Amino acid sequence: MRRLSMTSLIDVIFLLLLFFMLSSTFSKFSEVELSAAADGAVEARDIPPLFLQLRADDVRLNGDAMPLEGLSAALKGRPKGAAPQSLLIAMRDGITSQRLTDLLVVLRSVPGIAPTVLDGG
Repeated sequence: MRRLSMTSLIDVIFLLLLFFMLSSTFSKFSEVELSAAADGAVEARDIPPLFLQLRADDVRLNGDAMPLEGLSAALKGRPKGAAPQSLLIAMRDGITSQRLTDLLVVLRSVPGIAPTVLDGG
């Protein structure tokens, strides 16, 4: 009976391990905080809410079209210590979750904005 050599098997396992280690990415993904509100639980305020329509190529803030990159500049300028401004977000058909995440990352950099994503269904 012939003995089986384990040397070539160990070499193959080492090469596979090396391949998977080099082809993997070790990056930290950013987190987007989401908070949920009860159905219909909207605080009554004197400040009317802003309305944002998320589209595939741009966004519309209260009917004015702008690129996603210009949204933070349009929303800034609120006085310090003011009550959070409610922002209602409506999504058009065909919006991906990545597009929504990009919007939420932009909104996270704007202080005093309380986004609410409306249910499209």
